[in-house]
Amino acid sequence: MTPSDHAAPLKLPPPSASVAPVVLPKMSSSLHLQAPSALLSGLSNKNSNASLSSLFASTSSPPASRSISPNGESPPAGMAASHIFSSTTTPGASPRISNEGGLDEMKEIIMRAFVPHIAVHVSADTDEIANEKGFQGGFRELLRPFGDLVQGKVTVRDSIGASRTWEDFGVRFVGLGDGERSESETNGSLGEAANAQARWNTSGMRTGGDIDQVEELVQRHLSHAEAVSDSYVTNYFNFKDSVNQSAVSASPFYTLYLRRLLSGLPMTPHETFAHPVACIIAISSRNKSPIETLRQLYAIGSRGERRLPLWVDSEYLRYYVLVHDEERDDITRSTALFDQMKRHFGLHCHLLRLRSSQCVPTDDDSVRMPLCEWMSAAEELSEIRTREGYDDVDAPIPCLFESDSTAIRTFVREMVTQSVVPFMERNVTTWNDQIASRRRGISGRFMSLSKRWTAFGTSSRSSSGPGSVGSTGTSGSNYDPFQGCYPPGSQEARMRKLGDYAFMLRDWKLSQGIYELLRSDFSNDKAWKYHAGAHEMAAISTLLNQQILSSKVRSETIDQMLETASYSYITRCAAPYGALRCLSVAIELLRLRGGSAADDAARWGSRVLEMRILGAMGHALFSERVAVSYAARKGAGSGRWGSRRRKSALWNILAADAWLKLGKNVQAGKCLDEATKIYGQIKPQQGNPLTFDGMRAFTDDLRRTLRANIVAIRGIDGGGMLDSHEPVVEEESEKLDHRRHRGSLIGGGVSPFGGLDAGTLSPMHMPHDEPLKKDDNFE
Repeated sequence: MTPSDHAAPLKLPPPSASVAPVVLPKMSSSLHLQAPSALLSGLSNKNSNASLSSLFASTSSPPASRSISPNGESPPAGMAASHIFSSTTTPGASPRISNEGGLDEMKEIIMRAFVPHIAVHVSADTDEIANEKGFQGGFRELLRPFGDLVQGKVTVRDSIGASRTWEDFGVRFVGLGDGERSESETNGSLGEAANAQARWNTSGMRTGGDIDQVEELVQRHLSHAEAVSDSYVTNYFNFKDSVNQSAVSASPFYTLYLRRLLSGLPMTPHETFAHPVACIIAISSRNKSPIETLRQLYAIGSRGERRLPLWVDSEYLRYYVLVHDEERDDITRSTALFDQMKRHFGLHCHLLRLRSSQCVPTDDDSVRMPLCEWMSAAEELSEIRTREGYDDVDAPIPCLFESDSTAIRTFVREMVTQSVVPFMERNVTTWNDQIASRRRGISGRFMSLSKRWTAFGTSSRSSSGPGSVGSTGTSGSNYDPFQGCYPPGSQEARMRKLGDYAFMLRDWKLSQGIYELLRSDFSNDKAWKYHAGAHEMAAISTLLNQQILSSKVRSETIDQMLETASYSYITRCAAPYGALRCLSVAIELLRLRGGSAADDAARWGSRVLEMRILGAMGHALFSERVAVSYAARKGAGSGRWGSRRRKSALWNILAADAWLKLGKNVQAGKCLDEATKIYGQIKPQQGNPLTFDGMRAFTDDLRRTLRANIVAIRGIDGGGMLDSHEPVVEEESEKLDHRRHRGSLIGGGVSPFGGLDAGTLSPMHMPHDEPLKKDDNFE
């Protein structure tokens, strides 16, 4: 084909009564969406109630208008907007410290994900009071939202005695035994029926670590966000963001993905983040034999049926609580009982005064209770399924009296600041002086060497059987290969707990040193999951520490730690969740450092995609994060030399392709728009900055697919654009040349389409006034 062929007279094909071509409008200017109810065709009408929509508020509303509730819930109609965090924050501000989507948001999520866990073990009469107040999950459900953010500032002392104040300190209230998983369940070797039963039982739902459930939850949020018809999502469809967001800001869906990935940490032997630091033992003023009941609860949790696994250290803090019923019991009797409790059990006691009647939204002093910000993906999915069965009238609205909210916030703050944090600080100081200091000296290094060579010439198996945790697999080693753990009183287990306590108290310099000491011990004992966990947390502690790391230091330390951790998790332990958690956290911390560290973040993001541990939803989200990581690399000078703008644009296009395959038009449009914006910044003087024919054709094909999808939505939605009685001519790519200025095919006075096959026409091509130019590079 030559240019002269285009100038030949063409005739229009014979008109057809059944086929009418449709001209697709330009998305950026003329598209105005109607309510896209077609996207909700697979859901019942009951799914659109306000109670269900409040669960999706964190991802389906613009950042500037999101609720001050930690989980993004908005107050229902007719109810006051006050909530349990109102008195701890300024009006209209978020309880989080950083701005939504800001550079510090990811770091804040990571810091708040690893916090002390407090078990809740109460009597039946205490749960009865919580049930009467409308909390079917008992006393633990009543306390749980208050642990997300401790009221006021929390002061923590580090290993050298320096104090530092934190405004976003929190704890996790969990049931005694929550998060416990068998090794076979963690590694995914259970049968389908047993795995499903373990996944959806009451205690198992509060346990995270399931990548498939996280992706399913993000899928539900994405479907809801594309189905709502507010101006924010309409601007998404028009590729116009209603809020000015930078190229390095996190999408709400990736934020949700990372938060749920770090929520509900499983209780495992190789790390102690999910092990209880303290346990609340509570009774109520209705109890007939209160002191005896407290002793029984202690015995059941320590030696009875509620005893934790053998690899969990039972020497955690016990905190005793007396719940006084303000409406039925006498405060004088409760005060006398509380004094008796302090004489028997010490100063770690508290008298909590609550009203037993249920609060309703119409009460004058009612405050709403938000969902827990750090619930697991399975728990949120269960909550979504539950609320799908409600309508706006029947949907329950959990509320508390303002006096109860104040009392619980005071109780949580007093327990954390006066008991839990000092208990952890004392243990850190003791273990650091008695165990870690000896390991750092010359004598400790000789002891480590002698331990390493003790097994030379001896049997590799221990004489003791596998039934005891204290049995050892090799001579001189405390590791039991049959149980896959160290005894809780061993030196290695104590040091791992020391590193985790220091990390939760945000003393990252001390935790980094402890994890580095443990790496060689775990490697010598072939405790591979401990080995992977030590490398993971050593890398994260180093990145959280405010020290400058050169490229050489990062390649010799951080990269080596991440490589070892991911390899051990995937290959030796078959634990993809551990590898994904390790690399996703490291990616965000490297990106925040900027410069060449952003290149490392993008490289590790690509490694996550290559590992094939993600589903389709995670693949698209991490493609976006690779693009964001490259965009964080700022160039030098006016030409921005050294930036990675082209790579960022390329990964945005790949992310758009992944979103289109999932049918997520909003996200695909955002990625395409961001790529076009970046390419326009590179060559602003050119009309089309995509100079490569293959890339231009691929991008145009994505644009056409996106427009066709949205036109189809408008047609089904009844927007008046498509006639239901007229079929639509599908658009096909026209295999012509890729000349930048192709002349018009429409000639004056002559039918321009005569003799041309109608199947090769594309309604997207527009006429141009420029004359035809010869291009010898065609095919």
